[in-house]
Amino acid sequence: MHRLFLPLLLMMHFSSNAKRLDVGRDKTYKSIKTALSVARAFDTILVFSGTYKEGNIVVSRPVILLGKDLPILDGQKKYEIISIRSHFVTIKGFQLQHSGVATLDDPGAIKVYDHNFITISDNVLEDNFFGIYIQYGKHCTIKNNKIRAYGDQEQLIGNGIHCWKSEKLTIVGNTVQGHRDGIYFEFVTHSLIKQNISKFNIRYGLHFMFSNDDDYIENTFHNNGAGVAVMFTNRVKMLNNVFEENWGDAAYGLMLKEISDAEIRGNRFSKNTTGIYMEGTNRVVVKNNELISNGWGMKIQASCMDNTINYNNFVGNTFDISTNGDLVLNNFDNNYWDKYEGYDLNRNGTGDVPYHPLSLFSVIVENNNSAMLLFRSTMTSLLDKSEKMIPSLTPSNFVDNSPRMYRLKYD
Repeated sequence: MHRLFLPLLLMMHFSSNAKRLDVGRDKTYKSIKTALSVARAFDTILVFSGTYKEGNIVVSRPVILLGKDLPILDGQKKYEIISIRSHFVTIKGFQLQHSGVATLDDPGAIKVYDHNFITISDNVLEDNFFGIYIQYGKHCTIKNNKIRAYGDQEQLIGNGIHCWKSEKLTIVGNTVQGHRDGIYFEFVTHSLIKQNISKFNIRYGLHFMFSNDDDYIENTFHNNGAGVAVMFTNRVKMLNNVFEENWGDAAYGLMLKEISDAEIRGNRFSKNTTGIYMEGTNRVVVKNNELISNGWGMKIQASCMDNTINYNNFVGNTFDISTNGDLVLNNFDNNYWDKYEGYDLNRNGTGDVPYHPLSLFSVIVENNNSAMLLFRSTMTSLLDKSEKMIPSLTPSNFVDNSPRMYRLKYD
């Protein structure tokens, strides 16, 4: 707390003496670089409408860089447009376009180098290699930016929002499309990702690894090449997000790999190849989610243990559940399954007969993908009937002991 309070006191002291420097064709300063060279700590540099081709703009002192009427900063396909090398920098109200391209140093529209308390808001980023890149940053905010690229091969484009070894970030209200990954985190902790839209990205709408204690709330991930991937991470919350129309041979609404102690609650998984894929997950709570019209509602591998899948709606999925093993060490009670054909004699809303959501045909398909050619054939119908007559053909403990009779409603 003291480490945070002291920088804020310094900022308040210097900002009381701050001045405004105007940049534009008929203003005191004709270029942003000239204004930066004379600016003092916490001055505001107001950049008026126009197109500025100034190469790489390095911000090396705490200033507010403010655009009026969306001035254009053009990297001419050669330069990283803005490099931030100071604490307490704000970049707001610009269009940043045509950054340089390089696979070794990862240039982008805006890159933060090892500094804290950065705010990047209300900008339009068009056709850049990376959009916004933060490395070793703390207490940084990326808010209400529109980030768009036009990549068609993941090797030739970077990520929209890329964060590396950072903490306490706030990523809110951004729209990202056309990049390799919309939002990418690696070793990023204690951060908030909220109300972003990530769509039409080549690979993942959201991709994060080794990033503990983060909250992902009310985001939309739409029609990305492989959906969303969460890997090697603990204690994350994914609440009230939408995962939709992520189709492809290896596409998921949400892929969880080597995840522990996470909460997946209140989300909607709609029209994905697989709604939720779980591998090597432990103590994950999956609750109050809608899994609707997916190829597979969930795929939960045999390496998953002590997970709780309760109070979810499984509606209109080709297969509700699939697995690759015989031993099930997870709990599946109190879900609604539209394929359930049981009865409720005491009318308490819970089926009197346990439900086995794992179909024999889904087990066969999991081990032999070409079996999908028989889907909706007479053979499939015979398998379903055989399974009901001889339940031991599928794992007996893959069962919902309290299936709900009616679709669950959530607040």
